[in-house]
Amino acid sequence: MRIAMGSDHAGFDLKSMLAVTLTSWGHEVLDLGTDNADDSVDYPDFGAAVGHAVASHRAELGVAVCGTGIGISIAANKVPGVRAAVVHDVTSARLAREHNHANVLCLGARMIGPPVAIDALEAWLNAIPGEGRHLGRIEKIHALDEQLRDEER
Repeated sequence: MRIAMGSDHAGFDLKSMLAVTLTSWGHEVLDLGTDNADDSVDYPDFGAAVGHAVASHRAELGVAVCGTGIGISIAANKVPGVRAAVVHDVTSARLAREHNHANVLCLGARMIGPPVAIDALEAWLNAIPGEGRHLGRIEKIHALDEQLRDEER
């Protein structure tokens, strides 16, 4: 699977570690930056980059990391077709994929450590998006994306 990854400076170290982990699991990583933890950069740029990679199908899924996971998730969610979820543990990661069909996983490097991040990533990747009542809700989110696209035209 091809997974787009992006982070700001605060998330760089965790993103880099997760990229190595994903590669060791056999996934292809599309690293959209940033490329160091020293230069201050803006999380919206990287959240949007991951979002666009997923929405355009250059990647099947995305992982975005900033200090809290919140800012980068807000930016990623501005891209129509993206369902980015901030998670803090295995349960929230699994449910984000099962219930919300999250296609971008957002993590806060200042909120969780590497072992929890790896476990959350694994749970998210292994979760199967649910059907039944969840599909109707996902369709409503999709309809909001379509409404925004129509309003922009």
